[in-house]
Amino acid sequence: MRDCLNKIRFYIALLIAKLLFAAFKILNPQGGTSFAGLAVLKLCPDFLSIASRYVKGTKTAITGTNGKTTTAGILSHIFEYTKRKIIHNDKGANMLSGVANAFAQEIGLTGSFDGCVIESDEAYLTKLFDYIDFNYLIVTNLFRDQLDRYGELDTTALKIQNAIAKNGTLKLLLNADDPIVASFGSERETLYYGFEEVRYANTGIRSNAPLEVFGCKCGKSLKYKDTFYAHQGHYYCDCGFERPECKYSATIEIFDDYSELKIDNSRYTLASVGLYNAYNALAAIAMALEEGISPKEIQQALDTYEPVFGRYQKCKIKGYDAVIQLIKNPTGASEVLKTVDLNSHIMIAINDNYADGRDVSWLWDSDFEQLQNVKECIVVSGIRALDMGLRLKYAGINEDKIVIMEDIKDAVDYLAKNLKQNRKITILPSYTALLELMRII
Repeated sequence: MRDCLNKIRFYIALLIAKLLFAAFKILNPQGGTSFAGLAVLKLCPDFLSIASRYVKGTKTAITGTNGKTTTAGILSHIFEYTKRKIIHNDKGANMLSGVANAFAQEIGLTGSFDGCVIESDEAYLTKLFDYIDFNYLIVTNLFRDQLDRYGELDTTALKIQNAIAKNGTLKLLLNADDPIVASFGSERETLYYGFEEVRYANTGIRSNAPLEVFGCKCGKSLKYKDTFYAHQGHYYCDCGFERPECKYSATIEIFDDYSELKIDNSRYTLASVGLYNAYNALAAIAMALEEGISPKEIQQALDTYEPVFGRYQKCKIKGYDAVIQLIKNPTGASEVLKTVDLNSHIMIAINDNYADGRDVSWLWDSDFEQLQNVKECIVVSGIRALDMGLRLKYAGINEDKIVIMEDIKDAVDYLAKNLKQNRKITILPSYTALLELMRII
């Protein structure tokens, strides 16, 4: 009887969601990424449990501090390129309401799906696992991020570990180069991916991302044979703990505007820049290979992949070439800053809304000193524009080159009006500032 009532609630909730989607399409095409999801969960608390039955193939969850949106985007694109019908929360809304929104948007009263690729906020992973039995969990990395929401790294790690414990048959695909992430695989079936060697075509490029302090369980500090960025690398401890062997072991050579990745005897060309994006691609490629997709098909899919909005996305703004890269924590921001074209016109937009994290002290741990040789002005915008302007001053940027305009639309207009010939635009927004940019652009 209860199951019957839940199904009735489910179909009513699904119908209402479809009506809401139709309304959003007319009234606000860029909005509504979670509102319908909130509605269906309110009407039918078991909506995700019932909706997941429509997925007959592999269910893959992705979590981690950085890169989950890009990893999920690449992986779902590879699946779709190979004619698999996939459910994916492609808007990056990764709390329960966003996941429910994705399922409600895709499923109908009949039909099924070959799989799902769902990115999850680290703090909501445990709740998500209450409703959906995933086959795989990919964990990208763990860095300090939104300390006011998550707390220190051991708190975030415990949330993920508790989620893993809920599913005894869950297979893990873990970043072996991150010692915190690798430790999740000690007691169950686990596949690892990682880099054996990282080469930069431009030898002057080196990471200045802050090193997270992570001690071995024995209490000693980890030692490193090689460090790639932050605490990711080839680590070991005198007690015997060390980086695990990888099933998907890769080498990478990073150029100014692309990268070449090699796994076994197969080479993959990535259109994205930066080691952080190479890690995302490696995770997605590893999962695709695990699912039996050929290297040739994977490369063909990579050739047609378009980045998610704001994740090294190239676009036109007021007719000018622009690159938009999300920044939200010290490690990620420092790696992004390493790739910025210092000849471009730069805009940094920082908000402190709930989804950004109220605490913006991470700006002081990010390596904005890499912008010291910028050729043009830097426009700072958003709710915390003044904080960002102060940070740039202490980073050694001449005050005459810092333009403060709190309104993001005004800042975009200012950039376009003052753009010099043949210059490009680089925009580095926090999360909710990125959403504002989506509406403006």
